[in-house]
Amino acid sequence: MDIVCFCHLRWDFVYQRPQHLLSRFAKSSRVFVVEEPIFTDQPTFLNVSNRDEQLVIITPQINHGTPASGHIQAQVELLTPYFDNLGLEEYILWYYTPMAMPLASALPKPGLVVYDCMDELSAFKFAPHDIKEREAKLLEVADIVFTGGYSIYEAKKHLHKNIHAFPSSIDKEHFAKARVTQTLPAEYDNIPVPRLGFYGVLDERFDIELLRDMATMRPDCHFIMIGPVVKIEPETLPRANNIHYLGGRSYQELPDHLAAWDLALIPFAINESTRFISPTKTPEYLAGARPVISTPISDVVTPYGDEQLVY
Repeated sequence: MDIVCFCHLRWDFVYQRPQHLLSRFAKSSRVFVVEEPIFTDQPTFLNVSNRDEQLVIITPQINHGTPASGHIQAQVELLTPYFDNLGLEEYILWYYTPMAMPLASALPKPGLVVYDCMDELSAFKFAPHDIKEREAKLLEVADIVFTGGYSIYEAKKHLHKNIHAFPSSIDKEHFAKARVTQTLPAEYDNIPVPRLGFYGVLDERFDIELLRDMATMRPDCHFIMIGPVVKIEPETLPRANNIHYLGGRSYQELPDHLAAWDLALIPFAINESTRFISPTKTPEYLAGARPVISTPISDVVTPYGDEQLVY
């Protein structure tokens, strides 16, 4: 059965839950991932990228001159002929974002509607003002709902009769490479030990002041930050001789970096944007046999803190 997925995350951004699941689905089904639009000076068109035999990434490119009121219609007009030509019959419509609901008019009626609620998107910085209203409508039409962690499941379990907690798993063998890696990335040649590291997106969820305080209080430790800076100004990040921002790294490179660390960090702020997050990096770090220290994120405290796997 084919799968059409509406996703708020770029396929080539940080490799996480959508990529893990959809790339696996593509081993047995055709998978079409529709990304959010990119606005461009070029004429409006549909960019279609075949990533392998059964995985297609579709990105509407909308001309800057298109009024905001016409953005949805422009996408529908791009997607309708594309999916008409595919001859979709019975397929699964898979949502990561409720904001894409109006785009479903470009498609025939699906055999099944899935909402994979991996995060509480309404709590994130710059969230659309009507995202909660869209989500309520999506919950009305979804046949099944998954949540990315237990805390968000507890918050939403009364909203749907067929909702299930489905925390993200990991590729254990991939991150276990950190246990045996002998050659470390060249960046570490000039970074002394002990090294305390974090990889992930540096955004409003990241506790900037905590990093600043740790670096000040422990000048003997070196703090390694890996990942893109998103939705915050880079100038707000603390700077010190023992803080090292290495930028983004590919999913394939992460075990080599993990191997270079003496300890792994989950330094998320405790605020509304982190209330329901379930960091996949927790089991990834553990698979790499690194001690882990985290702020008290609910889905880290239980089960990892309760089992004394994370401190």
